[in-house]
Amino acid sequence: MTHRVFSLRRRWRKARRTYGAAITQKVGSHPFLAGIAGTAVAVAMASLTFVTLYDGRADALKHAHETSQNLVSLISSDVERNVEIYDLSLQSMVDSAQNPATWRLPADLRRSVLFDRATTAAYLGGAYVLDVNGRVLASQDGELNPAVRLDDRDYFVVQQRNPSVGLFVSHPFRSRLRSGNLSIGLTRRINTQEGAFAGVALLAIRIEYFQRLLDKINIGHAGSVFIVLDDGTMLARKPFSQQEIGTSIAKSPTFPMMASQAEGSYTADSTVDGVRRIFTYAHVPSTPLIAVVAPAVNDVFAEWRRRSLIAGGLTLALGTVFVVVSWLLAFTLQDKVAAQAELVRLAATDPLTGLSNRRILDSRLDEEWLRARRNGSPMSVLFVDVDYFKGFNDTYGHAAGDEVLAAVAECIDSVVRRPVGLVARYGGEEFAVVLPDTSAEGAANVAEKIRRKVQGMSLFYGESEHGTVTVSVGCATCLPAQGGSASGLMAAADAQLYAAKSAGRNRVKS
Repeated sequence: MTHRVFSLRRRWRKARRTYGAAITQKVGSHPFLAGIAGTAVAVAMASLTFVTLYDGRADALKHAHETSQNLVSLISSDVERNVEIYDLSLQSMVDSAQNPATWRLPADLRRSVLFDRATTAAYLGGAYVLDVNGRVLASQDGELNPAVRLDDRDYFVVQQRNPSVGLFVSHPFRSRLRSGNLSIGLTRRINTQEGAFAGVALLAIRIEYFQRLLDKINIGHAGSVFIVLDDGTMLARKPFSQQEIGTSIAKSPTFPMMASQAEGSYTADSTVDGVRRIFTYAHVPSTPLIAVVAPAVNDVFAEWRRRSLIAGGLTLALGTVFVVVSWLLAFTLQDKVAAQAELVRLAATDPLTGLSNRRILDSRLDEEWLRARRNGSPMSVLFVDVDYFKGFNDTYGHAAGDEVLAAVAECIDSVVRRPVGLVARYGGEEFAVVLPDTSAEGAANVAEKIRRKVQGMSLFYGESEHGTVTVSVGCATCLPAQGGSASGLMAAADAQLYAAKSAGRNRVKS
């Protein structure tokens, strides 16, 4: 068992080294892969971060909706409970006022019977029984002012004209009985025994009740929470503005949707102050009231924006650094690959002539020999030698000799230039040319072109019988498929070169 574990570990290490080497080689041969890969990773990381941040934005919006719905529910429940208490007091007042015996009682006792339940109502501004002309017949505090008539109030007119209206919530008004205090009226109709209109039971509720309720709500720096009637009349608002109480938002483009639906949510610019808010609303059951909570969009996303700026900034900074490092690595690898390529080129090139050197010649000769043997094609080799080169060096110096060698090399290369041909410096003043897929006749033609072109360069050499630098060329051709060797072909070409030199130089022998 232990041996098997060790064997698996060795295989794993070997595979890891193999794949690692393959990856290294791949990246080394394509240095820009490092930069592209680094950029792709950075973009992927940034994309993942931004997707996460976008999800965070959605979460912030969802949390704001849930919080607003909870607050609307709390406001609605509180208002509904208190309106129910007020209505119970009104119903008790109506029952007592419709009983003729109540009005035969002494004033103090009558007031106790009429308004006993109303004394427990919070934020009660006053409780009254009005007659058919809108005058106060009885009040909770016992004060009566015959000069004050309230028959023009909306709560009186509605009850007078509509026997079935039930509980009515009035628009805000300045009290004529309580020094102009801002209130709303909750009323019920009082009937005679025959069902005729006999007056109104009125509870005046101070606007402070709604305002104190809203003041407890924390809705953010620029948020708003308010209570309106279903016709758009503003009853209370936070932030508080005395001028806005009693005004109407019915002309707001979004109010019809708020008035027609039991509850909902939307985002819009406020008609009051122009701030963009997320409005969540619900109708208070059994009342014409609508509770609205509207946090400002900027407040909702403030914390998300702060986190996003930090996370996004760090992601961009780190991503930028990662990309820069990746491309620096890519450029470094590129320089390294270029340097290695240059070293390979220098190792394969003769420094004086720029031709391939002897090592490349031997390698290429073997490759072409094997290929020609497989294909059954002919193969030719040329040996080119500069005539009387030692004498030229002795006469004009080695610098001039080097210039001649470079010129001859360029001349040979220009003649042979073909995709599969090879020109190499064999050594000293000798050059070798490998001509795959070339017959003896073709090789002789190439050799003659080389000879003529070198002579045609007119490189002055006074000691030569031709007055110029010339070359001798030996040609050899064979069919590798019939046997022999590459070295044998080279030896044959060398023998032909020797024959050309023995025959007087500046000639081709094949």
